[in-house]
Amino acid sequence: MNEDESVLTRAAPAADEIVAYGEDPDQVVDIRDGSGDAQLRPLLVIVHGGFWRPQYGRDHTGPMASALAAAGWTTAAIEYRRIPGEPDASVMDVANALAHLPSRVRRHNGRVIAIGHSAGGHLALLAATAHATPSLLGALGLAPVVDLQLAHERGLGGGAVAAFLGAEPSARLDLDPRRRGAPAVKTVLLHGDRDAVVPLEISESYVAMHRDVELRCLADCGHFALIDPLSAAWLHVVSTLERLAA
Repeated sequence: MNEDESVLTRAAPAADEIVAYGEDPDQVVDIRDGSGDAQLRPLLVIVHGGFWRPQYGRDHTGPMASALAAAGWTTAAIEYRRIPGEPDASVMDVANALAHLPSRVRRHNGRVIAIGHSAGGHLALLAATAHATPSLLGALGLAPVVDLQLAHERGLGGGAVAAFLGAEPSARLDLDPRRRGAPAVKTVLLHGDRDAVVPLEISESYVAMHRDVELRCLADCGHFALIDPLSAAWLHVVSTLERLAA
């Protein structure tokens, strides 16, 4: 299957506000205020993918963040430090953003749902396991890289796991979601059966270890469809968020 990457370069409305959660230039968040009754819903914190590499940023989450805001959710698309060989910077940035954003952002009910795509799914699920805060209500992994050992063995992203960790995955078991405890909040994974970037077996391996986590396999769905409001998969993303918020 040829992956449709059009969402990565599609223009989106500008953020309503950019909020800093730290002093580094990458410790910033694009805030889009939700329409309607957004103050009655959780804040959606979106963690972008890109195999943890510095050349990929939060820009490509603009279409999904804008679509969710139009549907009545306040969204916070976070940037985080992406330094090859220094994974703890990324991990701690995501944890800090989840902890501090609820008090910095308006128009939500005080709870948070973390959404992570691809490598961002790894960071979101790790935060939901290791650094869960009282405001965190749920987590949604979209084609997440949640088994670092298997992802490394499959050579995903041209050796992205080792480049991110600066070591073999066996040296940083603390950063491998599959080898950590179960998430502290309700967690759902969505993964396409035709994903050519992060194969479905990565999520299957994770839920084989953490059986309380729900995995929904989407037919005829690729990697980027899960963050594309124009795709057939988008309805599954929205309906899953509604269930997590209930």
